[in-house]
Order: sequence, then structure tokens, then C-alpha cells
Amino acid sequence: METRSNHVLVGTVVLILLAVMLLFLVWIARWGTATDKEYDIFFKQSVDGLATGSAVAFSGVPTGQVKEIKLWKPDPSLVRVRIAVNADTPILVGTTATLQGSFTGTSTVQLDGAIKGAPPIACPAVNPLADCPNGVPTIPTKAGGLGALLSSAPQLLERISTLTEKLSDLLNDKNQKSITGILANTDRLTKALADRGPDIAATIAETKGAIQKAGAAAEEFSKLAKTTNGLLESDGRPLLANLNKTIASAQKSLATIDAAVSDARPGLQAFSKQTIPEVGQLVHDLRQMSQALTSVAEKLDRGGATSLIGQPKLPDYKPGKGQ
Repeated sequence: METRSNHVLVGTVVLILLAVMLLFLVWIARWGTATDKEYDIFFKQSVDGLATGSAVAFSGVPTGQVKEIKLWKPDPSLVRVRIAVNADTPILVGTTATLQGSFTGTSTVQLDGAIKGAPPIACPAVNPLADCPNGVPTIPTKAGGLGALLSSAPQLLERISTLTEKLSDLLNDKNQKSITGILANTDRLTKALADRGPDIAATIAETKGAIQKAGAAAEEFSKLAKTTNGLLESDGRPLLANLNKTIASAQKSLATIDAAVSDARPGLQAFSKQTIPEVGQLVHDLRQMSQALTSVAEKLDRGGATSLIGQPKLPDYKPGKGQ
């Protein structure tokens, strides 16, 4: 009986000690997390690989862990993830959360993007439910590398499928024959170019020589232009001065001739109106007199002076002896 009571007493003491130890551990745990700050993150993507207790890192430095993962009842497309981070973690305005996956299947929450000098993320005093629907500040999200890839995977697969179909249509039998012909023609062209390699090299050399000659000619032309400029500077200016003087003299002469023509214009008009008709009548009379003198000369030549006096007498008729 006494032995049994000792066992009960020892068991009771052990249970009490275990309870005190558990309470102490809980107190220690609460004391260690009493200074942690909690934030909500709403992910609009799958949080596969993320679990309660998963690590939370700020710029790659571990700063906390995931405390709770639940679906957001007002919007089932969102997943609410509550995290607890150290009090000295700079969760400032501009900080964003990213779900970082790994090849092992586990995921972590990565925080970064804090702006220097910005205020901490906190619930506003006015209308706090807008930014803090669960009583804790909300950290905005951005698509991470793997998360963005997974979210865009359906569109990527659709585009790959469309591209594959277009490639299949492009590489049909008819187009394959055309491509084969193009490759054959390219091969022949390459061979022809290889055979004409020496001629092409000679042409290039001749072209190079022509370019060099053109450069030399351009240089000589530049020298000639400089010489011409020098001649114009030394001899051209006096010549231009003499030419200007000559032009001035010619202009004076033209002015004098113009004045003389102006003075002679009335006499020219009288000459053209009176003298020219009289000269014409005189020429007509001289022409008639010339014709008359010509007729007289012809008569003198044929009949002598008697032809001018009268008609010649007919010879007397004498009958012949035979009658």
C-alpha cells in the first residue's frame, strides 16, 4: 500500500514538472515572438511548395517565417499568406513580396524593394479596412521568375502550339522541294563564284588601282584649283578692273550713239518720206532712157545713120535681058 502511494506521488510530481516545463517553453516561444511584426500577403497565383513555417527572407537574408496560409473568402482567386518577421526588418513603402520556388519543390517568400527614407508600411488611420482587412498591414506582390513563368505557361504553350502548326504548314512537301531547289541553286552559285575567284580578285585589284588614280587626280585637281585661285588673285583682279573700265567706256559710247540717232531721227524720217520716192522715180526715168538709147544704138548698128532719118529706098526694078 505504501509502495503504491509512493508511485502515485512520483507520477504526480513528474506530471507537474512536465506541465511547468511546457508552460515555460510556451512562454519562451511567445516572449521570443512578442516583438515580431505580422503582415498579410495576397498572392494571385498558386502557392504550391509554400507551407506554415516556410522561410521568409528580405533581400536574401532570413528574417521570419510563414504563420498561416488560407484562401481569401471575399475573392477565392487570392491566397492570403500571413508572415511574421523580425521587428528590425525594414518593411518600408515600396517593399514587395515574391514567391520564390526551387527545384526541390519548396518555396519561400522573398521581400525586397524598400525605398530609402520611405515610411514603414502600416495601417492607415482613416479607413484602415481598405489596406488592412485583417488588422495587419498588407505587403503588395509582384510576379517572381518561376511564378511569372508558371502564370504565363498556358499562353506560352498555346503560342508554341500555334508556331508548330505554322511550321508544319510551311515545311510541306511543295515548300520542301522549293527549299531543295534554292539550296541547289545556292550551291551552284557558290561554286561559280569560287571558279571566278581569280577574275574577281583581279577586278578588285583593278578597282583599287582606279580608286587610287582617282584620288591622285583629285589631288592634282585640288592643286590646279589652288593655282587657278592664285592666278585669279594676282592677274584676274587687274584684268577685271580693265574690263570694268572698258564696259564703262562702251556704255558712254552707246549713250553718245543713242543721242546722235535721236538727233538724226527727224532727217531720217523726211528722207524716207520724200527723198526715197523721188529717187525711185528718177531710177524709173533713167531705166526708160537707157532702153531708148539701146534702141537707137541697135538701129545705128543695123542701118547706119540713115536708119535714124527715114526708111531706106527700094532699088529700081530693071527687067532682065531674057524677057
